[in-house]
Amino acid sequence: MIETHKANRLIHSTSPYLLQHAYNPVDWFEWGEEALTKARNENKPILVSIGYSSCHWCHVMEREVFEKENIAQVMNEHLVCIKVDREERPDIDTIYMEAVQAMGINGGWPLNVFLTPDQKPFYGGTYFPPDQWVQVIGGVHKAFTERRGEVDDSANELAKLLADQDTSHYKKAYEFTELATDLDKMFAKLASAFDKNWGGLDKAPKFVMPSVWLWLLRYYHITKNEEALNQLTITLRRIAWGGIYDQIGGGFARYSVDSYWFIPHFEKMLYDNAQLMSLYSEAYALTKEELFKTVVVETFEWLQAEMTHPQGGFYSALDADSEGEEGKFYIWKKDEITEILKEDAALFFDFYNVKDEGNWEHGNNVFIQTQSEEAFIKKHNLTEVTWREKLRGFKDQLLAVRDKRIRPGLDDKIITSWNAMMVCGLLDAYKYIGDERFLNAALKNMKFIESELTEGSVVYRSYKGKRSATTAFLDDYAYLIQACTKLYQATFDEYWLRRAELFATFTVDKFLDEDDGFFYYTNKDNEALIARRKELFDNVIPASNSVMAQNLYHLGSLLDKEHWQQQAEAMTTPLCHIIISEPNYMSNWGIAYMEMKKGLAEVVLVGENNMTLKKEIFQTYQPFVLTLGTKTQSALPLVAGKTAVDNKSTIYVCFKKTCQRPVFSSKEALEQINDLT
Repeated sequence: MIETHKANRLIHSTSPYLLQHAYNPVDWFEWGEEALTKARNENKPILVSIGYSSCHWCHVMEREVFEKENIAQVMNEHLVCIKVDREERPDIDTIYMEAVQAMGINGGWPLNVFLTPDQKPFYGGTYFPPDQWVQVIGGVHKAFTERRGEVDDSANELAKLLADQDTSHYKKAYEFTELATDLDKMFAKLASAFDKNWGGLDKAPKFVMPSVWLWLLRYYHITKNEEALNQLTITLRRIAWGGIYDQIGGGFARYSVDSYWFIPHFEKMLYDNAQLMSLYSEAYALTKEELFKTVVVETFEWLQAEMTHPQGGFYSALDADSEGEEGKFYIWKKDEITEILKEDAALFFDFYNVKDEGNWEHGNNVFIQTQSEEAFIKKHNLTEVTWREKLRGFKDQLLAVRDKRIRPGLDDKIITSWNAMMVCGLLDAYKYIGDERFLNAALKNMKFIESELTEGSVVYRSYKGKRSATTAFLDDYAYLIQACTKLYQATFDEYWLRRAELFATFTVDKFLDEDDGFFYYTNKDNEALIARRKELFDNVIPASNSVMAQNLYHLGSLLDKEHWQQQAEAMTTPLCHIIISEPNYMSNWGIAYMEMKKGLAEVVLVGENNMTLKKEIFQTYQPFVLTLGTKTQSALPLVAGKTAVDNKSTIYVCFKKTCQRPVFSSKEALEQINDLT
């Protein structure tokens, strides 16, 4: 942050990204009535400049453009300039990203869009170098003052396009056939894009896309298709071996720039790591592959060390850059490692492909594993125990040195949806690995959300020192409901189930479009933007509508609210044709579809030993099970009347409104579950 200028209005923001611009000479506003009124009163075009704290090219444009006095003078004279953090205001970002893409321009960040005073976009782009930026402002000013009619006509046409939320063209009547047939069609579509050597989908750059692989786990559970399991394990091993995974400190970078998972874009995002906690935990439950458990534990340790607020909230992201250079914090020269590891360095070099000349650019090395530990141990005549001890020691020594380097920037705002996603990741890790640290971190985080980001049924988007004034969006509610639902199943504390019910009721009331059955991204009581959007397609983060469909289906089961289950099915069924034909864009919908068509077993555990029995059940992979429980008695519809028979802890396995005979061991319960699901 450069402080040679007087602070502008952004100094009062809760956004780290906006605070980075607080000493720019640009007369920045936050999005709000003050800026919009100024634009109307002065009849000036609005610049909406959107980015986020860990965005590399956002930093570059600030340094080259927004910090320059002469450029700022031009901007201040001709424009009303608004800075937006896309992570605090995804509603604004989504609208204007779609606008730029509708103009035929590839989207990305920084996103710079010019609007009429009534918020309608008429021109935009992404990163602009200084000379081009000044020319663009001149062109915008000339068009706005000399050809205003053309500008307004174009803006009105684009605004009309953005406001169109008719989802009927995505819907199609679907006649259900065999579940196995539909699943095989989805698998065949995904398999056509598999990279069978390096894992993932066959393209570069490579994003992990966790929900695709979570779908594949469930597909294998149902079909036992060995090709699916092989592709899954190849993918998860290659990612865990690659540079995209921080081999020294744990945690995953956002994506790989190549097709080998080798060189990452080095920023680490909370939402990626949250979903990968779930993915690797589930994969460990299925395969018992020790590597997958190690990845979960190391990622958790990174989360605790670098991403956790003292009160338990989770920070948003780590920059790719440190000292103005992408990846500098994470890369190594061979000589540095030799100095640290001494005579053991050669062993480390062979394991992680470290080269004299560097395995990347400028003589630098990024650690990447290309052989299994088993093969490496055999090659070097080591025992497994000896090697594991050595490797842990190597990592600790290098981490101690790395921790003294200048760190990448930390985006320390706490976003409700991303925190709830990480709670889900931690609870999945607890479910399948059993480490109490995961549960404790999840509980501490939820208590932070409860105390700092909620007020009754109203949830707020983010926190940095104080909560932002922006209330929550659909993804915040959707993931918070999911987290509360999972937390009940982890603890059997009915408080969390009632919280899930409260937030779900609020979401249905404030976000649902009753005409088409899908949810808007924004609360109907929020300020009106030029369009009210709906998220339908899954991406790196699943669509908030697909998460809500799952929530309603799960809560409908747990609370015996059949109308919520019916609502979930009414959302999912009209999209089945797209789910089946384009599963890479509908992977979380695909999981919801599986759950609804296959059905979920409801496992009720009653008695003093219920938590131990539950842990034993989840020693195996059970993705189609919901759990309920009490030590004594409960008024929950599915638990009421169920008792500990003969004072022995008792398990009731129910499916589609029919319960099996009560049993007393996890082995017997698993036999019943496997017969039903």
